[in-house]
Amino acid sequence: MYGMVNSAIMDLIVATHGEETWQQVKLKAGVEDEIFISNEAYPDEMTYKLVGAASEVLNQPAGEILIQFGRWWVLDTALNNYGHLMKYGGRTLGEFLNNLPNFHTRVVMMFPALQPPTFECSDMGPNELRLHYRSHRRGLSAFVVGLLEGLGEMFKVQVTITHEEQLDQGADHDIFHVAWSEV
Repeated sequence: MYGMVNSAIMDLIVATHGEETWQQVKLKAGVEDEIFISNEAYPDEMTYKLVGAASEVLNQPAGEILIQFGRWWVLDTALNNYGHLMKYGGRTLGEFLNNLPNFHTRVVMMFPALQPPTFECSDMGPNELRLHYRSHRRGLSAFVVGLLEGLGEMFKVQVTITHEEQLDQGADHDIFHVAWSEV
């Protein structure tokens, strides 16, 4: 994963738990880097170790850490660093989710070694859809839940997410039923 991911994990932990906690997470993960270069590729294993170490240090399940990180990614990292792309992704949550493939195409132009997941929408209704998530990286579906929650907050809608099919439980890919209503 690119350094921007590890940097965002660091930012989340420092903002919510302080620098000392971040140092504990780094130590437990065996990560010596003081900074992460945003456009440099790092081994996926480093990111997984940081999440695992955060889970241990904060005494929270890794899934909860990933949900928090997904929300942080949308509401802090993406909006502050890629706001112009986020702004043109759609006027509603449904439009934005339907345009995710186009969004990732633009991001790959900035980060050529990026291996993004794929998202596809089906069964779209006025305030609901099924989001099909495929990735070569395992164990990140909780991150997707956090992303969806963050996008709901960004679009000022109440989001309900049901994880209908799970890759980790034998499905071909993850499928989320996403429904939303005005706040």
